[in-house]
Amino acid sequence: MKQATESRRGDPLLVISDLTKRFGEFTANDGISLELEPGEIHAILGENGAGKSTLMKMIYGVLKPDSGTLKWRGKPVILHNPAHARALGIGMVFQHFSLFESLTVAENISLAIPETVKLLRSRIAEVSTRYGLPVDPDALVHKLAMGQRQRVEITRCLLQEPQLIIMDEPTSVLPPSAVPILFETIRKLAASGCAVLFISHKLEEIRSLCHKATVMRAGRIVATVDPAVESSASLAKLMIGRDIPHPSRSAAKPSDVPALSLHNLTLAPDDPFGTRLDDISLQVRPGEIVGIAGVSGNGQRELAAVLSGEQPLPAKQNGSVRLFGGDCGHSDCGHRRAQGMAFVPEDRNGRGSVAEMTLEQNALLTGYARNLVAYGFVRNAAVSKFAQDCIHEMDVRCSGGDAEARSLSGGNLQKFIVGRELALKPKILVASQPTWGVDIGAASAIRQRLVDLRDEGVAILIISDELEELVEIADRVHALFRGSLSPSIERGDVTDELIGSYMAGNFSPEKLSVEVSGP
Repeated sequence: MKQATESRRGDPLLVISDLTKRFGEFTANDGISLELEPGEIHAILGENGAGKSTLMKMIYGVLKPDSGTLKWRGKPVILHNPAHARALGIGMVFQHFSLFESLTVAENISLAIPETVKLLRSRIAEVSTRYGLPVDPDALVHKLAMGQRQRVEITRCLLQEPQLIIMDEPTSVLPPSAVPILFETIRKLAASGCAVLFISHKLEEIRSLCHKATVMRAGRIVATVDPAVESSASLAKLMIGRDIPHPSRSAAKPSDVPALSLHNLTLAPDDPFGTRLDDISLQVRPGEIVGIAGVSGNGQRELAAVLSGEQPLPAKQNGSVRLFGGDCGHSDCGHRRAQGMAFVPEDRNGRGSVAEMTLEQNALLTGYARNLVAYGFVRNAAVSKFAQDCIHEMDVRCSGGDAEARSLSGGNLQKFIVGRELALKPKILVASQPTWGVDIGAASAIRQRLVDLRDEGVAILIISDELEELVEIADRVHALFRGSLSPSIERGDVTDELIGSYMAGNFSPEKLSVEVSGP
């Protein structure tokens, strides 16, 4: 790791003064000022849409400020682009992956690092393994799960040997077992003189890792605190200006007849890097929330594709997937939606929305059957109202229904997609990582909506890496390990030890000796 040779501890590495950025009439950043020293781990906190990502993009050269200045190692600097930032020693791990899906891991990284793919392959394998984030240099990106893609982003940044590394929600799709390893890596980087700007909605992570925390609200800084002496509740209140309510729930009252069921589902992936689904049986009844826990890359992506209809089953698998008792394994996504299924995909950018389309157009993609189309013509007024209702109901921070999806922060786009699917009045909801990248207040609101939907008699299946989320709202929890599904655990019987053991594959006699290892 390069040392900050022109700075010493106590002298700022980066100084930001009165930085302002506007998009039309909307002010994303309003007079932001902060300092960052070498070796400092500095958290940036705020609700979705508070201006965190805009600020980070200006520091990384993606956006240019309208006013204000940046000083890098004591000298004023105007960042022309990310390549310029990297040349200075500024690296960034994006929340939304900046990877070409048709290229391999090594080919993607070679676009940012001036080395041949052949030379990079061994470095990628060595660095990613050393930091506890192993990734195959020859794997095609489009065949990687979200957690594995995050490993690629982090590895690419580490290979650039930055003096400042910006991490935007780096743990959002990492398994719990990988988080302490990443934190140890960050601490080692800081000890070597590398500064870290760390964005996360996980307040306990910030309290345990960061030296300082700057809190943003509506584009402005409202406080800078020592997170170690704050509580999660006090940090959350600084972020949103009020106390965070926890979802209120009563005992589930599920129906006897399942709405969604899987029977001995076994499926070999077409993808050579995919995970085989092995003899999975599962039931989700109206009026209950069933959660599926597991380390990313253990078959969640393949299971979600089967459930949504994106991966139809061969004829020999007839009866493996049933909706309301009828075989649907061969049917596509549209047919399943017509039967009352709604789906929140893991990837909000690729599968949940089209970046270049407006929110109204994105609402139409799955909401067309809600009286938004008549006689083959789009009912524009109805589409506009439907999108606006989703925006209002989920408190999506945007300029309106005509805003392009790519103009929203990650958390706000996630809220819109969740709101769109809930507005479809589903009978069955399958949600994969429903609160990924969403701030603590919005996550609490989404979880409450899911509990309310359950109480209305909807069958809900949640696939999530967030154990806290599943424990909070699920009535039963399974764990997925290398394509096999554990028995369900009733809400009252869930413990960290039991679910952790299941996530490691120790849920059947033949798997009791399985060693815990990353997929």
